[in-house]
Amino acid sequence: MANPFLGVFFHWLGGLASGSFYVPYRGVKKWSWETYWLVGGFFSWIICPWLLASVMTSDLLGVLRQQSWGTLWWTYFFGAMWGFGGLTFGLTMRYLGMSLGMGVALGYCAAFGTLLPPVFKVFIPTIPVPETIVQIASTVPGQVTLGGVLVCLIGIGVAALAGFTKEKEMPEAEKKKVIKEFNFTKGILVATFSGIMSACFSFALTAGNPIGEASAALGTSTLWTGLPKLVVVLLGGFTTNFLWCTMLNIKNRTGYQYLASYVRVEHAGLKPSGSEPAAAADAATKVSQVDLKVPKLSNYLFSALAGTTWYLQFFFYTMGETQMGKFGFASWTLHMASIIIFSTMWGWILHEWRGASKKAHGLIAAGIATLILSTIIIGYGTYLKGLSGAD
Repeated sequence: MANPFLGVFFHWLGGLASGSFYVPYRGVKKWSWETYWLVGGFFSWIICPWLLASVMTSDLLGVLRQQSWGTLWWTYFFGAMWGFGGLTFGLTMRYLGMSLGMGVALGYCAAFGTLLPPVFKVFIPTIPVPETIVQIASTVPGQVTLGGVLVCLIGIGVAALAGFTKEKEMPEAEKKKVIKEFNFTKGILVATFSGIMSACFSFALTAGNPIGEASAALGTSTLWTGLPKLVVVLLGGFTTNFLWCTMLNIKNRTGYQYLASYVRVEHAGLKPSGSEPAAAADAATKVSQVDLKVPKLSNYLFSALAGTTWYLQFFFYTMGETQMGKFGFASWTLHMASIIIFSTMWGWILHEWRGASKKAHGLIAAGIATLILSTIIIGYGTYLKGLSGAD
C-alpha cells in the first residue's frame, strides 16, 4: 500500500544525497578531475546499482533477459544521454561552486525534463512519451506546467545574475579561496548543457518501467522494484563518462595516477645569484620538478564515498516513487526542489558566497526561491493533468 508521507521522506533523502555528493571530492588531493570522477563513477554507475539490485530484488538477470530490445535500448540510450549531463555536472561544480552550480543546472534539468520529451515526441513518435508538446499546450494542465517552466527559466536568470554580480564585485583571489577554478562564463555554458542532458534521466526511468513491472511480477517488494531499471540506466551513464574520462587520461597523461604513490609537479624557484653577472641574477626563474606524495588510499575512499552518495539519490528516488501513489506526479518536483535546497545549504556552509555583497546574496536567495517555486508549479500542472485523466 502506498504511503505518500514515506515517499516524501525518501525523496528528501535522495535530495540530501544528491546535494551532498560533491563534498567528499573536496578531500581528494593531487589527482586530476578525470581520475577521481571515474573512480567515483565506478561506484555510482556499476558497483552500487548491481550490488543493491542483486541483493534486494528477485532474479535480476532473469528480469533483464525478459525485456524487449526496445525497452533495454531506450532505457540505456536515455541513460547514456543523461551521462553527458552527469559528466558536465561535475564540471559545473568546479566552475560555479555547489550553490550556484546546482541551482542553475537543476533549474535547467527541471525545465527541460518537462519540455524535451514531448518535443522529441513530435519528431520521433516511437519514443516512450505519452504526449507531444502541441498536445500539452492545448490543455489547461499543460499550460500551467509550461508556465512553471517559464518561471524556472526566470529563476535561472536571477541565479545567473547573482553569479555575474559576484564575479564582478569580488577580487579574483577572494573568489578562488573556496572555488579554486571559479569561471562564471564557462560555468554557465556547462551548466546549461548539463541541465538539458540531465533531464534525460526522467525519460530513462519512464522507458524502464516495464523492467520494474517484471521485477514485481517475480516477487520483488514494491519498495525495491525501481532498482533493476537503474542498472540499465546507469550503465548508459557509465558508458559516456568512462569514454570521456579515459580520453582525458590519455590526453592529459594522467592515467598513471590510479596506481602512482607520487605525482611530479613543476616548482619555480629563483636562480642563485652568487658571483654571476647582474644580468644573470635578474634572469627568469628556474623551473624544477618535485615529486609529491599522493594520499592514494584516502583518495580512493573519498571518491568511493562521493560515488556511493551520488548513487543513493537514485536509490531513494525510486523508493520514494513507489510510495507516492496518486501523488506520483510530484516525484520529479520533490527531487529537484530538495536537491536545490540541500546544495544551497552546503554552499552557505562552505562559505562560497563569503565576501559577496548584499545584492549578490539577495539575488542568489531570490533565484533559488524562484527555482523551487517553479518546481511546485510544474508539479501542480501534472497534478491537474492527473485529475483530468481520472475524470
